Amino acid sequence: MFLQSKLPQVGTTIFTVMSRLAQEHGAINLSQGFPDFDTHPRLPELYSRFLFEGKNQYAPMAGLPELRERLAEKISCLYGTQPDPEDEITITAGGTQGLFTAIAALVRPGDEVIYPEPAYDAYRPAVELFGGIAKPMVLNGPDYAIDWSLFRRMLTANTRMVIINTPNNPTGRIFSDDDMQQLSRELANTEVVVLSDEVYEHLVFDGEQHRSILSYPELRRRGFAVFSFGKTYHVTGWKTGYVVAPPGLSAEFRKVHQFNVFSVNTPLQYALAEFLDDPGQYLTLPAFYGEKRDFFLDQIRGTGLKPLPCQGTYFQCCDYTGLSDKDDVAFSRWLLTEVGVAAVPISAFHHQAPEAGILRFCFAKREETLEAAGQRLRRLVG
Repeated sequence: MFLQSKLPQVGTTIFTVMSRLAQEHGAINLSQGFPDFDTHPRLPELYSRFLFEGKNQYAPMAGLPELRERLAEKISCLYGTQPDPEDEITITAGGTQGLFTAIAALVRPGDEVIYPEPAYDAYRPAVELFGGIAKPMVLNGPDYAIDWSLFRRMLTANTRMVIINTPNNPTGRIFSDDDMQQLSRELANTEVVVLSDEVYEHLVFDGEQHRSILSYPELRRRGFAVFSFGKTYHVTGWKTGYVVAPPGLSAEFRKVHQFNVFSVNTPLQYALAEFLDDPGQYLTLPAFYGEKRDFFLDQIRGTGLKPLPCQGTYFQCCDYTGLSDKDDVAFSRWLLTEVGVAAVPISAFHHQAPEAGILRFCFAKREETLEAAGQRLRRLVG
């Protein structure tokens, strides 16, 4: 049967490919973004308790009220705004589902969506799936700063949505207060919606702080903020997150959410609601992951890999052009098969391959994993 694909340019993602190759070749997998250590033991204990207590039927479509209430308290403490847990917080099956659902709810054929690039690879396909026009605003290393004059030129009467990601995957860059204020000014007299991917909200280093759109009234009133329990609690496979938006946007979001997911894992929601009583589990993450970043940087010292600035996330980008003139896909495959370390080429985060020779490494790993990777990477100049 002949099928005309709605996403003809989309194949298996490079993350899946590199993870499979890493397994086949016995390489250390620093490509796909997941920890190789476990969460705090109390969280699976809570999950198991509620599982065996019979909390196994559908949760309310928007999420358990007690979980949404806990999240409203957390947001109030962190970002100085008190969302209504009934009308403004929706529990999702992970951050990506939240992003997809917001795009599905708001983007119509011909609508333009601006997003900074390099970017998480789920944005563009979701926009195109619903007939939108993806407009990447290409940023340049090493700092990947937003060019606000370029942004201003890209805004048109057809712009429906702006996607931002802070801290940014893959670059590790965070939005400054100036960035947020500038975005507020640029959108003040428009009907543009902001979709803010904030899944790495607690992974910010060197005394910096995460700046959420929830702290900026102009952005708060027109924005979806997307968060991830998986990133926060080292349980990416549990695929649970939440989206915060004003009532009108939340209502449109839930119209789609109820048909593509309806509700999210019930015993897990009970467990998360109780686990949120310990803020230390997320407030200590900047120091925890900052130490891992610094440990990884120590391991790659003298390898010929040049690290780029990393203010947040658990990814470190490195320039390899001092080692090879191969393109990033070819070099990443060579690194995996010949050196035994898997990384992701930066071109995976671009709609058109950039000229820069950069790889992304995930440092959300045990020290022994990072040390073993460092030993192999030092062979590059050995």
